[in-house]
Amino acid sequence: MTDLPTRADALALMQEYTASESLRKHMLSVESAMRGYAAHFGDDVDRWGLTGLMHDFDYERYPNAAHAADAEHPAEGARLLRARGYPADIVEAILGHATYTGVPRITAMARALFAVDELTGLITATALVKPSRSVHEVDARSVRKKMKDKAFARGVSREDVIRGAEELQVDLDTHIQFVIDAMRASAESLGLAGAPSGS
Repeated sequence: MTDLPTRADALALMQEYTASESLRKHMLSVESAMRGYAAHFGDDVDRWGLTGLMHDFDYERYPNAAHAADAEHPAEGARLLRARGYPADIVEAILGHATYTGVPRITAMARALFAVDELTGLITATALVKPSRSVHEVDARSVRKKMKDKAFARGVSREDVIRGAEELQVDLDTHIQFVIDAMRASAESLGLAGAPSGS
């Protein structure tokens, strides 16, 4: 196995390429969910975490509105990560999270990345419409309710959320709650801790 870059180095690269606070927080959310699933599956928590942290780092510079398979996001980011010595399985998982690249999601890590990516966005949006703006007030039922409202967080692909759970072979409600719990553990850094209880 190739040596992993440090999280500090990865975070610095992500921040260098991404000015948007909401996009940074999205990547941190996905990192939290990935670390949670790595532990759940008895796999390498740091490796899965880095995959989540870096999956969209090139998105702001190379947004890829045309969904080109080999240009812009995530292909450009993949090239940069390869040049910096990131392991092939991380790069492949990042390429595979965008269905238009045509890269198959072979590993559990790649399937997990796809499964949590859109879902973290839906959970964040659900938390931010709560009076407390806290992920601690969100549960699977409230997320499922928001999923049915097509006007809510319309940038989030419901199809990808459902397909992701299927590919990971987990029950959708269980999957949603698992990701909520992972995000709760990092709520402070995600800006989703809300007001302290009792205040």
